[in-house]
Amino acid sequence: MNYALELKNVTKSYKDFTLDNINLCVPQGCIMGFVGENGAGKTTTLKAILNLLHLDSGDIKIFGKDYKAYEQELKQDIGVAFDNCNFHDNLRLNDISRIFAPIYVNWDNEVFKGFCTRFKLPLDKTFKEFSRGMKMKANLAVALSHHAKLLLLDEPTGGLDPVMRDEILDVFLDFIQDETHSILFSSHITGDLEKVADYISFIHDGKLILTKSKDDLLYQYGILKCSTTQYAQIDKSHVLGMRKSAFGCEVLVDNKPELLLSGKFTFDNTTIDDIILLYNKGVQQ
Repeated sequence: MNYALELKNVTKSYKDFTLDNINLCVPQGCIMGFVGENGAGKTTTLKAILNLLHLDSGDIKIFGKDYKAYEQELKQDIGVAFDNCNFHDNLRLNDISRIFAPIYVNWDNEVFKGFCTRFKLPLDKTFKEFSRGMKMKANLAVALSHHAKLLLLDEPTGGLDPVMRDEILDVFLDFIQDETHSILFSSHITGDLEKVADYISFIHDGKLILTKSKDDLLYQYGILKCSTTQYAQIDKSHVLGMRKSAFGCEVLVDNKPELLLSGKFTFDNTTIDDIILLYNKGVQQ
């Protein structure tokens, strides 16, 4: 398998937080959803990939090349959209091509104008007149207009209405039709990830907890509601989270098909959100 991005034992310590020994691989031709609570380390990981901070240890490769030794070359092939807009308030979209054409050798003004039209962005208004959603769309238009092969996205659909979010997700699906293209997509809107992601990586408190294909995650993992007597019958090696209530137990397991076949247990429909929330809580007695 060819990887667009490889992180091996990536570590960065701060006074009150450590990005701890992160190992993460993003295959070419896929979208990887990157999830975790606020402060879990998602943005720190993205900044590490972009060489915006000095690592304590670890290696990062992009398209098989060292991210530092080939930084200028590799950044030509990376599109970035963070959840804030860093364009000067007095700039207009009409100014963007003049700024970015000297930076990106493959900058394509026609593609940029096409995305501005598609996203209904006014070319003659200043950024200080843009809403948060408009600024996010402007970020994405820039990220998609220099023929990048890897997109690094931090909450790219935040602030967008459901109709526009759905259109943006279609853009991402179109982007990865080229099997050399990949997306690492950090988001709190896990419903968006359920629509488009091929893989899900879950980071918690600076540690990468799991990486699974989305289909395996939703097929293998499940939350069952049962009595304490039924809970006692479950193989605890498959229990990833559990909480008790006055009505019984909610149990996150990683062997849902096996338990379904036993005929003893039933499962509610489970979302990625449900899995992450209960996984995050652990086993509560």
